[in-house]
Amino acid sequence: MVRPHLPLNALRAFEASARHLSFTRAAIELCVTQAAISHQVKGLEQRLGTQLFRRLPRGLALTDEGLALLPALGDSFDRIAELVESIASGTAAQLLSVAAVGTFATGWLFPRLPAFHAAHPRIDLRLFTNNNRVDLAGEGLDYAIRFGAGAWHGTEAVPLVETPLTPLCAPELAARLAAPADLLALPLLRSYRADEWPRWLAQAGIAPPPLRGPVFDSSLAMAEAAILGMGVALAPPAMLSRHLDEGRLVRPFALEVSTGRYWLTWLQSRTPGPAMIAFREWIVAEACAPDPGIATNRAMAHTG
Repeated sequence: MVRPHLPLNALRAFEASARHLSFTRAAIELCVTQAAISHQVKGLEQRLGTQLFRRLPRGLALTDEGLALLPALGDSFDRIAELVESIASGTAAQLLSVAAVGTFATGWLFPRLPAFHAAHPRIDLRLFTNNNRVDLAGEGLDYAIRFGAGAWHGTEAVPLVETPLTPLCAPELAARLAAPADLLALPLLRSYRADEWPRWLAQAGIAPPPLRGPVFDSSLAMAEAAILGMGVALAPPAMLSRHLDEGRLVRPFALEVSTGRYWLTWLQSRTPGPAMIAFREWIVAEACAPDPGIATNRAMAHTG
């Protein structure tokens, strides 16, 4: 977007004159001559094609156009002054843009963010969700949290959490599952990673059948389908603990399969600033802390 040239000196002269309703007092405030103020205001009026003041024998009066312009200018100059002061004093908010896989964001990150904001109130975190496809440079991101093996071209990566997969389904379907082999009689909901169900079934000692049916690009969407009874999802219970705690999803078997983990990634060419360093140290520490919810969910699972 190309912004029009703004006559800042003239706008400042008008704003001061409008507050004082006097060119003389505005000149004293801005440390210029009364003639300079009058000249700036006249030039601004010519540029706008309208009068901003009515010149009276004993001072000035704002026209309707001047009355409309004054509060917008006053607010803008106040905000600029506050920002300049905060930058000079080191108290300005630091922007931090982070993208995260939606499943990780809702199942792990969101519940922990209040603690981050409390510890770092001056960091203005902008969070974006995605389905694991992200362009750090193209989207202007400081960090991306994604799932995989930790190798993405041109990026640095630190491991966060490993989230093994296990079958999850609605309680009505779980009642029909006495052993892993019973899964073959039900629709198996799957992600775009085609090896997940075959790996879990092989680990359970079952020859994987040809898989058919809908493919989901998000564990969140797949979990919602499982809640509706559309089939059995192979999903990370650690990211869906709320659904498990509420009984909307059930974990019929304890067997898990690991296909990767979540990583915090950033461009190798990016020099981390204070906000980036603070977020990285915080999230790595959180990832290393024990999560009692995972242990509880595992204890509740049946052995298959």
